Amino acid sequence: MVSLARRWWRWLTSMRTALVLLFLLALAAIPGSLVPQRNLGIEKVDAYRRANPDLSRWWDRLGMFDVYASPWFAGIYLLLMASLVGCLTPRMREHATAMFRRPPTAPKVFSRLPAHAEVGAAALPAAEAAKVIRGTLRGFRVDVRTEDDGSVAVAAEKGYLRETGNLLFHFSVLAVLVGVAIGYGWGWYGNRLVVAGPDHAFCTSVQQFDEYGLGPRLTQADVPGYCVELQRFTAEFTEAGQPTTFSADVAWSGVDGEQRPYQLEVNSPLRLDGANVYLLGHGYAPQLRYTDRAGRAQTAVVPFLPADGMLTSDGVALFPDANADTRTGARSKDAQVGFAGVYVPTVPAGGPPGISAHPTERDPAVLLTAYRGNLGLETGVPQSVYALPQRALDDGRLKQLDTPAKLLRRGEAWTLDDGSTLEFLGTQRWITVAVRHDPGEPLALAGAVAMLAGLTVSLSLRRRRVWFRVTPAPGGCQISAAGLPRTGYDAFEQEFAGLVNRARDATGAAGRQADSPTAAATP
Repeated sequence: MVSLARRWWRWLTSMRTALVLLFLLALAAIPGSLVPQRNLGIEKVDAYRRANPDLSRWWDRLGMFDVYASPWFAGIYLLLMASLVGCLTPRMREHATAMFRRPPTAPKVFSRLPAHAEVGAAALPAAEAAKVIRGTLRGFRVDVRTEDDGSVAVAAEKGYLRETGNLLFHFSVLAVLVGVAIGYGWGWYGNRLVVAGPDHAFCTSVQQFDEYGLGPRLTQADVPGYCVELQRFTAEFTEAGQPTTFSADVAWSGVDGEQRPYQLEVNSPLRLDGANVYLLGHGYAPQLRYTDRAGRAQTAVVPFLPADGMLTSDGVALFPDANADTRTGARSKDAQVGFAGVYVPTVPAGGPPGISAHPTERDPAVLLTAYRGNLGLETGVPQSVYALPQRALDDGRLKQLDTPAKLLRRGEAWTLDDGSTLEFLGTQRWITVAVRHDPGEPLALAGAVAMLAGLTVSLSLRRRRVWFRVTPAPGGCQISAAGLPRTGYDAFEQEFAGLVNRARDATGAAGRQADSPTAAATP
């Protein structure tokens, strides 16, 4: 059992396994970009569910709507963390030792190395010539040794920081993974659709979020209390309908209750102590007033969700208190009213009225279909506020009226068959915001920056070694040189020739200038 565990540990901590796991992690992150994520926009997830009901059931089982919190994604990055720790720790220890190790001694036979040359004879003592040569090796880590036969060897090494960059890169990957793990354990998020106006302000408690998620190390009491109100939203578009600017004027308050203004934009989130507020999306909320057959009016501001780039929006307006008993106030069981349809910011001059011609409100209208019956809201079963109750439609408790769909422009009213009326009063703007706290974000950002720095160092440096041997001779000394690139380095021959020429000039050795190691070998 021990030997089997040791073999598995060696396999897990190999660099090949780490690369495979890193590749699997990149593949596992792809669905997070292709499938809408709950923590980024619940309304997009709901729209995807409506468009793909059968596929969405499988995505739910596989955790595709919350990829980065799924067990299978967590399993991959935990294995990758263990693999990186296991393979980098011994390499770090070896590299720390090598950083302070003297350059290796000169080989006995220089001609066996890929680059070698005869510098020539110099009229200097061997020790003095070695000292002069050492001064020419700028940027190299140099060591001078006296050999047994009296020769002086100058060993030089350069590019040893390449391994430092390599290790920095891999430890940075580990730092990013640790940052993700910290964010998952101690981070939280909440999404909310906010309609303009003080009546629709919200506070950052989990009960007021449309969708939220808490890290396993947090409780609801750990979420800081802030309140946010949308005062005004401005969007500008080109004539072709392409967005140019989005800006939301919000007011926020903390525990002191003092309201502070802020202009929220896509790339300018509201940064608070312990939370950040991000602008995600926007749309229109039609304001509808329904007057039932008893003359009681109800007004609803209902957000409609965009279905295309021109902000053609789908939604429903439900009036469960319509036609209630005038004596007891009890809700009706068969005369509740709902409307479903689309909101069009700009009704096209020609073509179907249910598709907007421009996202700006130039000729706004709602195209609605009326339903009457039992909305089934008293059953306690959760249901979407952006669609009619499907169960009530399926079992016939809620039925569509025979009256055809009606297009209402601002200020127009629609009289139904029982004398009740629906008026389109106008619209208000809404935005979707994400309130997030990720304590691992600084570590992940620092890891990403260090990763780029380590990769740059690792790819730009080339490790190489150079040796000079100064042998005592009558009237001075004889100098020879050799070099060895430790990694692929096409310019090493030219660099080596330049070192030989500098050594020749500095020592005054007899010989001609060399452009390559081959030329340097024939003075």
